[in-house]
Amino acid sequence: MTESTVRIGLVLPDVMGTYGDGGNAVVLRQRLRLRGYDAEIVEITLSDPVPDSLDIYTLGGAEDSAQRLATRHLQRYPGLQEAAAKGVPVLAICAAIQVLGQWYETSAGERVDGVGLFDVTTAPQVKRAIGEVTTTPVLDGLTAPLTGFENHRGGTKLGGDAAPLARVTRGIGNGVGDGLEGVVQGSVLGTYLHGPALARNPELADFLLCRALGVTELPPLDLPEVEQLRRERLRA
Repeated sequence: MTESTVRIGLVLPDVMGTYGDGGNAVVLRQRLRLRGYDAEIVEITLSDPVPDSLDIYTLGGAEDSAQRLATRHLQRYPGLQEAAAKGVPVLAICAAIQVLGQWYETSAGERVDGVGLFDVTTAPQVKRAIGEVTTTPVLDGLTAPLTGFENHRGGTKLGGDAAPLARVTRGIGNGVGDGLEGVVQGSVLGTYLHGPALARNPELADFLLCRALGVTELPPLDLPEVEQLRRERLRA
């Protein structure tokens, strides 16, 4: 933090922002402000080096060409990798999982080396995964079902150093038939859930904020509209 301000890195929103994933940074900022913290969003575009000095980072989804641009930029400016090595929390949505993995294969069949924060590999599947998803988290510290909207053709296989975020109860998830959704490795967490994910899953948002602040819990927020949204989505 800079003095008392929590700085939230919105990484490459100019190329990695499909389905409103930039809203995850807004959710984090608002949940901090409602608890009395000063918080700001720092946008990091293709024109900027990636700093390693922020308190939490978010990345969104993208198509093949945008993924390539993002991958090159993160490899050229490894601030995100350096921050993750220090234990700073990172949230990666959809294609960002692939960019942060060992390698991913484009729809044209080209294999691209990823950033290497996740021990995962991704290849196109025959059928596109699209629709509502509900999962049961397996990550310690999360208890509530996770919900979101998935839209991806990539199938992500977890390696030995990566762990799943959740098990699918409805939907496709990582897309390789193992019933798993998302990936967790160190302080980096990835999910295929759009929505934005943190708007639909406040417990996950607070889990990341606790890690960013170095605390075990945060004061609860009384937000009935958020609970109503969750009930609607869980019934959908």
